[in-house]
Amino acid sequence: MNAVTRYYFDHNATTPVSPEVFQAMAPLMTTVFGNASSIHQFGQEARGELDRARRTVGATLGAKAEEIVFTGGGTEADNMAIFGTTGHVVTTTVEHPAVLQAAGQLPEVTFVNVDGRGVVDPQSVRAAIRPGTTLISVMHVNNELGVIQPVREIGEIAREAGVLFHSDGVQAMGKLPVNVGQLGVDLYSISAHKIYGPKGIGALYIRKGAELRPLLYGGPHERKMRAGTENVAGAVGFGRAAEWVIEESAAEAARQSALRDRLEQGILAGVAGAHVNGAGASRVGNTSNIRFDGIDSEPLLIALDLQGYAVSSGSACSSGATEPSHVLAAIGLTREQARSSVRFSLGRSNTLEQVDSLIDAVVQVVTRLRKLAPAYV
Repeated sequence: MNAVTRYYFDHNATTPVSPEVFQAMAPLMTTVFGNASSIHQFGQEARGELDRARRTVGATLGAKAEEIVFTGGGTEADNMAIFGTTGHVVTTTVEHPAVLQAAGQLPEVTFVNVDGRGVVDPQSVRAAIRPGTTLISVMHVNNELGVIQPVREIGEIAREAGVLFHSDGVQAMGKLPVNVGQLGVDLYSISAHKIYGPKGIGALYIRKGAELRPLLYGGPHERKMRAGTENVAGAVGFGRAAEWVIEESAAEAARQSALRDRLEQGILAGVAGAHVNGAGASRVGNTSNIRFDGIDSEPLLIALDLQGYAVSSGSACSSGATEPSHVLAAIGLTREQARSSVRFSLGRSNTLEQVDSLIDAVVQVVTRLRKLAPAYV
Protein backbone atom coordinates (compact mmCIF):
# COMPACT_ATOMS: atom_id res chain seq x y z
CA MET A 1 0.00 0.00 0.00
CA ASN A 2 1.44 3.34 -1.06
CA ALA A 3 1.95 6.02 1.58
CA VAL A 4 -0.19 9.14 1.18
CA THR A 5 1.71 12.24 0.13
CA ARG A 6 0.94 14.92 2.70
CA TYR A 7 0.49 18.64 2.11
CA TYR A 8 0.21 21.20 4.89
CA PHE A 9 -2.38 23.97 4.58
CA ASP A 10 -2.67 24.96 8.26
CA HIS A 11 0.12 27.51 8.67
CA ASN A 12 -1.99 29.83 10.83
CA ALA A 13 -1.96 27.11 13.48
CA THR A 14 1.81 26.74 13.35
CA THR A 15 4.67 26.64 10.88
CA PRO A 16 7.56 24.19 10.61
CA VAL A 17 10.89 25.39 11.98
CA SER A 18 12.92 26.47 8.97
CA PRO A 19 16.36 24.89 8.37
CA GLU A 20 18.10 28.21 8.93
CA VAL A 21 16.37 28.69 12.27
CA PHE A 22 17.23 25.15 13.36
CA GLN A 23 20.89 25.71 12.48
CA ALA A 24 20.97 29.02 14.36
CA MET A 25 19.52 27.42 17.49
CA ALA A 26 21.71 24.31 17.63
CA PRO A 27 24.78 25.96 19.26
CA LEU A 28 22.59 27.53 21.95
CA MET A 29 21.59 24.07 23.11
CA THR A 30 25.10 22.62 23.11
CA THR A 31 28.07 24.98 23.31
CA VAL A 32 26.58 28.42 24.11
CA PHE A 33 24.45 27.17 26.98
CA GLY A 34 25.15 29.71 29.72
CA ASN A 35 22.57 31.60 31.75
CA ALA A 36 22.31 35.04 30.18
CA SER A 37 22.26 36.62 33.66
CA SER A 38 25.60 35.09 34.70
CA ILE A 39 28.67 37.35 34.63
CA HIS A 40 31.19 34.70 33.54
CA GLN A 41 32.17 34.04 29.93
CA PHE A 42 29.52 31.39 29.36
CA GLY A 43 26.82 33.76 30.54
CA GLN A 44 28.11 36.72 28.59
CA GLU A 45 28.21 34.73 25.36
CA ALA A 46 24.57 33.84 25.89
CA ARG A 47 23.77 37.47 26.74
CA GLY A 48 25.33 38.62 23.50
CA GLU A 49 23.21 36.20 21.50
CA LEU A 50 20.08 37.27 23.39
CA ASP A 51 20.78 40.94 22.76
CA ARG A 52 21.32 40.36 19.04
CA ALA A 53 18.05 38.47 18.79
CA ARG A 54 16.23 41.25 20.63
CA ARG A 55 17.57 43.88 18.22
CA THR A 56 16.50 41.84 15.18
CA VAL A 57 13.02 41.10 16.48
CA GLY A 58 12.60 44.78 17.33
CA ALA A 59 13.70 45.76 13.82
CA THR A 60 10.83 43.80 12.27
CA LEU A 61 8.42 46.08 14.15
CA GLY A 62 10.31 49.35 13.79
CA ALA A 63 10.94 49.19 17.55
CA LYS A 64 13.99 49.67 19.75
CA ALA A 65 15.58 46.59 21.29
CA GLU A 66 14.80 47.82 24.80
CA GLU A 67 11.08 47.88 23.91
CA ILE A 68 11.00 44.10 23.29
CA VAL A 69 10.20 41.74 26.16
CA PHE A 70 10.57 38.05 25.34
CA THR A 71 7.74 35.82 26.57
CA GLY A 72 6.78 32.16 26.45
CA GLY A 73 4.59 32.79 23.37
CA GLY A 74 1.81 34.91 21.97
CA THR A 75 -0.67 33.87 24.66
CA GLU A 76 1.60 35.07 27.43
CA ALA A 77 2.25 38.32 25.57
CA ASP A 78 -1.50 38.89 25.22
CA ASN A 79 -2.08 38.08 28.89
CA MET A 80 0.72 40.42 29.93
CA ALA A 81 -0.98 43.24 28.05
CA ILE A 82 -4.48 42.51 29.35
CA PHE A 83 -3.52 42.06 33.00
CA GLY A 84 -0.87 44.77 32.93
CA THR A 85 -3.28 47.61 33.66
CA THR A 86 -6.09 48.15 36.14
CA GLY A 87 -9.36 49.57 34.89
CA HIS A 88 -11.94 49.18 32.15
CA VAL A 89 -10.82 47.33 28.99
CA VAL A 90 -12.32 47.61 25.50
CA THR A 91 -11.85 44.72 23.08
CA THR A 92 -13.75 42.96 20.28
CA THR A 93 -15.82 39.80 19.94
CA VAL A 94 -13.42 38.23 17.40
CA GLU A 95 -10.19 38.28 19.40
CA HIS A 96 -8.01 35.24 19.91
CA PRO A 97 -8.93 33.24 23.05
CA ALA A 98 -5.72 34.49 24.66
CA VAL A 99 -7.31 37.95 24.74
CA LEU A 100 -10.98 36.99 25.11
CA GLN A 101 -10.45 34.57 27.98
CA ALA A 102 -8.07 36.92 29.76
CA ALA A 103 -10.45 39.87 29.37
CA GLY A 104 -13.25 37.70 30.68
CA GLN A 105 -11.47 37.53 34.03
CA LEU A 106 -11.63 41.31 34.46
CA PRO A 107 -14.33 43.11 36.44
CA GLU A 108 -14.84 45.77 33.75
CA VAL A 109 -14.70 44.93 30.06
CA THR A 110 -16.68 45.92 26.96
CA PHE A 111 -16.77 43.62 23.93
CA VAL A 112 -17.36 45.55 20.71
CA ASN A 113 -19.13 43.80 17.83
CA VAL A 114 -17.88 43.49 14.25
CA ASP A 115 -19.71 43.64 10.94
CA GLY A 116 -20.55 40.73 8.65
CA ARG A 117 -17.04 40.77 7.19
CA GLY A 118 -15.42 40.56 10.60
CA VAL A 119 -14.25 44.18 10.70
CA VAL A 120 -14.64 46.40 13.75
CA ASP A 121 -15.78 50.00 13.27
CA PRO A 122 -13.27 52.36 14.94
CA GLN A 123 -16.17 54.58 15.98
CA SER A 124 -17.68 51.68 17.91
CA VAL A 125 -14.42 51.43 19.80
CA ARG A 126 -14.53 55.17 20.47
CA ALA A 127 -18.08 54.90 21.78
CA ALA A 128 -17.06 52.13 24.19
CA ILE A 129 -14.43 54.28 25.91
CA ARG A 130 -15.56 55.69 29.25
CA PRO A 131 -13.99 57.29 32.32
CA GLY A 132 -11.75 54.65 33.81
CA THR A 133 -10.89 52.94 30.51
CA THR A 134 -7.20 52.03 30.65
CA LEU A 135 -6.71 49.69 27.69
CA ILE A 136 -8.02 49.00 24.19
CA SER A 137 -7.10 45.63 22.66
CA VAL A 138 -7.88 44.95 18.99
CA MET A 139 -6.06 42.29 16.99
CA HIS A 140 -4.22 43.29 13.83
CA VAL A 141 -5.13 40.21 11.74
CA ASN A 142 -7.81 37.68 12.62
CA ASN A 143 -6.44 34.18 12.86
CA GLU A 144 -9.54 32.50 11.40
CA LEU A 145 -10.59 34.89 8.63
CA GLY A 146 -7.34 36.68 7.81
CA VAL A 147 -9.25 39.97 8.09
CA ILE A 148 -7.10 43.04 8.75
CA GLN A 149 -8.48 45.40 11.39
CA PRO A 150 -8.22 49.22 11.11
CA VAL A 151 -5.51 49.35 13.75
CA ARG A 152 -4.06 52.69 12.74
CA GLU A 153 -7.42 54.47 13.06
CA ILE A 154 -8.03 52.86 16.44
CA GLY A 155 -4.56 53.92 17.51
CA GLU A 156 -5.45 57.53 16.81
CA ILE A 157 -8.60 57.18 18.90
CA ALA A 158 -6.62 55.66 21.76
CA ARG A 159 -4.07 58.49 21.70
CA GLU A 160 -6.83 61.11 21.75
CA ALA A 161 -8.39 59.42 24.77
CA GLY A 162 -5.09 58.88 26.58
CA VAL A 163 -5.71 55.11 26.70
CA LEU A 164 -3.11 52.39 26.17
CA PHE A 165 -3.61 50.45 22.94
CA HIS A 166 -2.66 46.80 22.52
CA SER A 167 -2.84 44.79 19.33
CA ASP A 168 -2.37 41.06 18.93
CA GLY A 169 -0.05 40.95 15.92
CA VAL A 170 0.67 37.23 15.98
CA GLN A 171 -0.99 36.62 12.59
CA ALA A 172 0.30 39.84 11.05
CA MET A 173 4.04 39.39 11.47
CA GLY A 174 5.55 38.07 8.26
CA LYS A 175 2.35 38.68 6.30
CA LEU A 176 2.11 42.47 6.50
CA PRO A 177 4.66 45.27 6.93
CA VAL A 178 4.46 46.25 10.60
CA ASN A 179 5.69 49.51 12.09
CA VAL A 180 4.47 50.03 15.63
CA GLY A 181 5.08 53.77 15.48
CA GLN A 182 2.93 54.19 12.38
CA LEU A 183 0.22 51.93 13.81
CA GLY A 184 0.06 53.94 17.02
CA VAL A 185 0.14 50.91 19.31
CA ASP A 186 1.63 50.94 22.79
CA LEU A 187 1.71 47.16 23.10
CA TYR A 188 2.03 44.56 20.34
CA SER A 189 2.14 40.76 20.69
CA ILE A 190 4.09 38.46 18.37
CA SER A 191 5.06 34.78 18.30
CA ALA A 192 7.96 32.90 16.69
CA HIS A 193 6.17 29.73 15.67
CA LYS A 194 3.97 31.57 13.18
CA ILE A 195 7.04 32.71 11.17
CA TYR A 196 8.98 29.42 10.95
CA GLY A 197 10.59 29.85 14.36
CA PRO A 198 10.34 27.60 17.42
CA LYS A 199 7.35 27.15 19.69
CA GLY A 200 7.56 28.44 23.25
CA ILE A 201 8.93 31.90 22.48
CA GLY A 202 7.08 35.13 21.77
CA ALA A 203 7.46 38.79 22.57
CA LEU A 204 5.53 41.83 23.68
CA TYR A 205 6.50 45.22 22.34
CA ILE A 206 6.09 47.76 25.13
CA ARG A 207 6.45 51.33 23.94
CA LYS A 208 9.06 53.25 25.89
CA GLY A 209 7.22 55.22 28.56
CA ALA A 210 4.18 52.93 28.66
CA GLU A 211 3.56 51.67 32.17
CA LEU A 212 2.64 48.03 32.58
CA ARG A 213 2.61 45.67 35.54
CA PRO A 214 4.53 42.39 35.21
CA LEU A 215 2.60 39.17 34.87
CA LEU A 216 5.36 37.07 36.44
CA TYR A 217 7.37 37.99 39.53
CA GLY A 218 10.79 36.78 40.58
CA GLY A 219 14.20 37.79 39.26
CA PRO A 220 14.85 41.06 37.41
CA HIS A 221 14.91 39.46 33.96
CA GLU A 222 13.66 41.21 30.81
CA ARG A 223 14.02 44.64 32.43
CA LYS A 224 11.96 43.44 35.40
CA MET A 225 8.98 42.75 33.15
CA ARG A 226 9.21 38.96 32.88
CA ALA A 227 10.87 36.96 35.65
CA GLY A 228 12.59 33.65 34.88
CA THR A 229 15.73 32.50 33.12
CA GLU A 230 15.57 33.60 29.50
CA ASN A 231 14.99 31.05 26.74
CA VAL A 232 18.09 32.09 24.83
CA ALA A 233 17.90 29.31 22.26
CA GLY A 234 14.28 30.19 21.53
CA ALA A 235 15.07 33.89 21.30
CA VAL A 236 17.92 33.21 18.87
CA GLY A 237 15.57 31.10 16.77
CA PHE A 238 13.05 33.94 16.87
CA GLY A 239 15.75 36.36 15.81
CA ARG A 240 16.76 34.22 12.84
CA ALA A 241 13.11 33.86 11.81
CA ALA A 242 12.79 37.64 12.10
CA GLU A 243 15.69 38.03 9.66
CA TRP A 244 13.65 36.07 7.13
CA VAL A 245 10.71 38.43 7.77
CA ILE A 246 12.91 41.44 7.05
CA GLU A 247 14.58 40.00 3.96
CA GLU A 248 12.05 37.78 2.23
CA SER A 249 8.53 37.96 3.66
CA ALA A 250 7.23 40.66 1.30
CA ALA A 251 7.96 38.60 -1.81
CA GLU A 252 6.68 35.43 -0.15
CA ALA A 253 3.46 37.15 0.94
CA ALA A 254 2.79 38.18 -2.66
CA ARG A 255 3.41 34.62 -3.87
CA GLN A 256 1.05 33.16 -1.28
CA SER A 257 -1.62 35.75 -2.08
CA ALA A 258 -1.68 34.62 -5.72
CA LEU A 259 -1.98 31.00 -4.58
CA ARG A 260 -4.77 31.86 -2.15
CA ASP A 261 -6.72 33.64 -4.90
CA ARG A 262 -6.31 30.63 -7.16
CA LEU A 263 -7.51 28.33 -4.38
CA GLU A 264 -10.61 30.40 -3.71
CA GLN A 265 -11.49 30.82 -7.38
CA GLY A 266 -11.03 27.12 -8.04
CA ILE A 267 -13.18 26.02 -5.11
CA LEU A 268 -15.93 28.55 -5.80
CA ALA A 269 -16.01 27.51 -9.47
CA GLY A 270 -16.08 23.81 -8.67
CA VAL A 271 -18.41 23.72 -5.66
CA ALA A 272 -21.92 25.14 -5.73
CA GLY A 273 -22.97 26.73 -2.45
CA ALA A 274 -19.45 27.66 -1.37
CA HIS A 275 -18.87 31.08 0.22
CA VAL A 276 -15.78 32.94 1.43
CA ASN A 277 -16.21 34.15 5.00
CA GLY A 278 -14.81 37.66 5.39
CA ALA A 279 -15.14 38.41 1.68
CA GLY A 280 -15.09 42.12 0.94
CA ALA A 281 -12.72 42.96 3.78
CA SER A 282 -8.99 43.56 3.51
CA ARG A 283 -7.33 40.22 4.26
CA VAL A 284 -3.81 38.87 4.48
CA GLY A 285 -2.91 36.87 1.40
CA ASN A 286 -2.40 33.43 2.92
CA THR A 287 -5.76 32.83 4.59
CA SER A 288 -9.11 31.68 3.23
CA ASN A 289 -12.11 30.64 5.32
CA ILE A 290 -14.75 28.95 3.17
CA ARG A 291 -18.13 27.55 4.15
CA PHE A 292 -19.86 24.78 2.24
CA ASP A 293 -23.66 24.68 2.36
CA GLY A 294 -25.01 21.42 3.72
CA ILE A 295 -21.61 20.11 4.87
CA ASP A 296 -20.35 19.56 8.41
CA SER A 297 -16.69 20.54 8.56
CA GLU A 298 -15.58 17.60 10.71
CA PRO A 299 -16.14 14.82 8.14
CA LEU A 300 -14.76 17.16 5.48
CA LEU A 301 -11.57 17.72 7.49
CA ILE A 302 -11.19 13.99 8.13
CA ALA A 303 -11.75 13.08 4.49
CA LEU A 304 -9.20 15.66 3.32
CA ASP A 305 -6.71 14.47 5.92
CA LEU A 306 -7.09 10.89 4.69
CA GLN A 307 -6.18 12.16 1.23
CA GLY A 308 -3.14 13.96 2.65
CA TYR A 309 -4.35 17.54 3.07
CA ALA A 310 -4.05 19.23 6.48
CA VAL A 311 -6.61 22.01 6.91
CA SER A 312 -8.61 23.19 9.93
CA SER A 313 -11.99 24.42 11.08
CA GLY A 314 -10.56 27.50 12.80
CA SER A 315 -8.26 28.39 15.65
CA ALA A 316 -6.03 25.54 16.80
CA CYS A 317 -6.51 26.89 20.33
CA SER A 318 -10.21 26.02 20.03
CA SER A 319 -9.80 22.57 18.48
CA GLY A 320 -11.91 19.95 20.20
CA ALA A 321 -14.50 22.50 21.29
CA THR A 322 -18.08 21.42 20.75
CA GLU A 323 -19.26 24.97 20.13
CA PRO A 324 -18.81 26.57 16.68
CA SER A 325 -16.20 29.27 16.22
CA HIS A 326 -16.91 32.44 18.18
CA VAL A 327 -15.46 34.42 15.27
CA LEU A 328 -17.94 32.99 12.77
CA ALA A 329 -20.78 33.52 15.22
CA ALA A 330 -19.68 37.15 15.64
CA ILE A 331 -19.97 37.82 11.90
CA GLY A 332 -23.56 36.59 11.95
CA LEU A 333 -23.31 32.99 10.76
CA THR A 334 -25.79 30.48 12.09
CA ARG A 335 -24.55 27.49 14.08
CA GLU A 336 -24.91 25.29 10.99
CA GLN A 337 -23.07 27.77 8.75
CA ALA A 338 -20.23 28.08 11.24
CA ARG A 339 -19.92 24.31 11.47
CA SER A 340 -19.71 24.09 7.69
CA SER A 341 -16.66 26.36 7.46
CA VAL A 342 -13.05 25.37 6.80
CA ARG A 343 -9.87 27.45 7.09
CA PHE A 344 -7.08 27.07 4.56
CA SER A 345 -3.83 28.86 5.46
CA LEU A 346 -0.87 28.76 3.09
CA GLY A 347 2.84 28.93 3.79
CA ARG A 348 6.32 28.68 2.32
CA SER A 349 6.02 24.99 1.44
CA ASN A 350 2.88 25.28 -0.67
CA THR A 351 3.14 25.25 -4.45
CA LEU A 352 0.85 25.85 -7.41
CA GLU A 353 0.63 22.11 -7.99
CA GLN A 354 -0.39 21.50 -4.37
CA VAL A 355 -3.10 24.15 -4.58
CA ASP A 356 -4.54 22.67 -7.76
CA SER A 357 -4.46 19.22 -6.18
CA LEU A 358 -6.24 20.55 -3.10
CA ILE A 359 -8.95 22.16 -5.23
CA ASP A 360 -9.63 18.82 -6.93
CA ALA A 361 -9.73 17.04 -3.56
CA VAL A 362 -12.17 19.56 -2.04
CA VAL A 363 -14.52 19.33 -5.03
CA GLN A 364 -14.43 15.53 -4.92
CA VAL A 365 -14.93 15.24 -1.16
CA VAL A 366 -17.73 17.81 -0.95
CA THR A 367 -19.57 16.14 -3.82
CA ARG A 368 -19.30 12.75 -2.11
CA LEU A 369 -20.38 14.06 1.29
CA ARG A 370 -23.41 15.79 -0.18
CA LYS A 371 -24.53 12.54 -1.74
CA LEU A 372 -24.36 11.03 1.73
CA ALA A 373 -26.22 14.01 3.22
CA PRO A 374 -29.35 14.58 1.10
CA ALA A 375 -30.35 17.52 3.30
CA TYR A 376 -28.29 19.67 0.97
CA VAL A 377 -30.49 21.41 -1.58
